[in-house]
Amino acid sequence: MAKKLESTLRNMFLSLTLISLVMSAALTFVYLKTKGPIELAARQNEINAIRQVSPDFDSDPLTTPREVDGVTIYTVKKNNETAGFAVKTYSDKGFSGHIELMAGFRTDGTINNITVLQHKETPGLGTKMAEPKFITQFLDKNPGSFKINVKKDGGQVDAITAATISSRAFCDALLRAYNALDAVDSTTNMP
Repeated sequence: MAKKLESTLRNMFLSLTLISLVMSAALTFVYLKTKGPIELAARQNEINAIRQVSPDFDSDPLTTPREVDGVTIYTVKKNNETAGFAVKTYSDKGFSGHIELMAGFRTDGTINNITVLQHKETPGLGTKMAEPKFITQFLDKNPGSFKINVKKDGGQVDAITAATISSRAFCDALLRAYNALDAVDSTTNMP
């Protein structure tokens, strides 16, 4: 028969130390095994979002991103000519806080397309900001001449019914994208 370990402070400390070392090794192993696939999936998601909002391109936009005040700007090229820009932007003014968008701009500054990447807005209300009915009012508009504010605030955007705060956050994120792009790249010919 195996002798039972005596319950002393020393034995408890050694047992807990051994358990901690084994668990740390297991967590390290899992982290190292999943790190590569997670990074690859995140890269693919970023490229898919860029492809969804940008004009057609044949370059790798992730090679030369530019960052301005927390906004990431990707230049997309077709046949080595700038075709447009994808801008990953955000606003912390949503009803439930942080929202993220990917906005695509043509070289003349007009909006090509927009997709909502992340939000925690109210289901059935604020979540409507991701629907085409709301997004289409921005397409083919140039924020330099189209007032990207909700109509209640003197702008030209129809807010989502019962979700004005979410609509304002969407406009805030889109303006943040336009302003960052305008600040870093004078070749966009934006007014």
